[in-house]
Amino acid sequence: MRVGQIAGVDVLITMSWFFIAALIAVLMAPRVEAVEPGLGGWKYVAGFAFAVVLYLSVLLHEASHALMAQHYGHQVSSITLHFLGGATMIEGEARRPREEFWIAVVGPLTSIAVGLLAIPLWFITPDGLLRMAVEGLAAANLIVGVMNLIPGLPLDGGRVLKSVVWGASGNVHRGTLAAGWGGRITAVAVLFWPLCMNSVLGVEPRFVDYVLSFVVALFLWTGATASMQSARLRRRLPSIVARNLARRTITVLEDLPVSEAVRRAQEASAGSIVTVTTGEQPIGIVNETALLAVPEERRPWVSVSSVARSLEEGLSLPVSIVGEDLIKAITRKPAHEYLLTEEDGSIYGVLTTADVDRAFSARHQ
Repeated sequence: MRVGQIAGVDVLITMSWFFIAALIAVLMAPRVEAVEPGLGGWKYVAGFAFAVVLYLSVLLHEASHALMAQHYGHQVSSITLHFLGGATMIEGEARRPREEFWIAVVGPLTSIAVGLLAIPLWFITPDGLLRMAVEGLAAANLIVGVMNLIPGLPLDGGRVLKSVVWGASGNVHRGTLAAGWGGRITAVAVLFWPLCMNSVLGVEPRFVDYVLSFVVALFLWTGATASMQSARLRRRLPSIVARNLARRTITVLEDLPVSEAVRRAQEASAGSIVTVTTGEQPIGIVNETALLAVPEERRPWVSVSSVARSLEEGLSLPVSIVGEDLIKAITRKPAHEYLLTEEDGSIYGVLTTADVDRAFSARHQ
């Protein structure tokens, strides 16, 4: 559900937010009753209002991520408030360790700043619900800020650790793996936290403590594992080079019969056919599947343009493209074939997604 915008970025809330807001309202109700007796059902309304105030500080945390990302030239598509807090959708990856560090660390620093600013307000706020809200705001923001600095993905502290290891080693994938292991260790610690509550805090764990610890641990473990898997895949991507996978091609006029185009391709030992204008301007790529579907007896009467896909924007790629840039390019514009061109615009060959898939699978094994 879209609820507004910050700096041009859509702010969304998921249905799970209403669940956690209701849970906070129920958990806060006894505290509200103790501070302001006799409210009856309004104590739940007061608890819900506290949840809204709390998530406004989460929104401030996420907005700081968004603004810092925009400062470094990244597009930010949305800020989403959900069950476990918030998430900022930033397009693309940080280009340097410095960017990664500041985009990540600004969120926890904002939360800590809000918590510290709320502390002096506590001393001047009169007793009652307002003082309870200020107290909760200070404590929650300090806890969120400090906990988010734990060095493990997907927490902000994990991205900080990633940036440090990346800067020290010069390898972004090594940084991600280190931060991923930090996230897994944190997940295990969170899972066993309820068992330590009595000895550390002198508080008996409740059923809700076990449930929340399991949910948070699962969130941390799956997030860290996904980041590690992504890093391992990306480490293999640089070996995927478009130039090495290109099929030799021939160029033909678009009104040439399919039979003649195939004969010329076989004669030249070419694996692809590109249609061109009389001025040798490429206008289409013959689709191998469509060509094979044309019966032999009909090929002399079918023009090659009928089995070619028009060369739309995104179907022509530089032959120098490699790795992650190559994968992103073919993901943005899905097709079976792509035209590869040199810097001067001349045709080098044709790249097929089938060849890319085979090359990636071979590197993955």
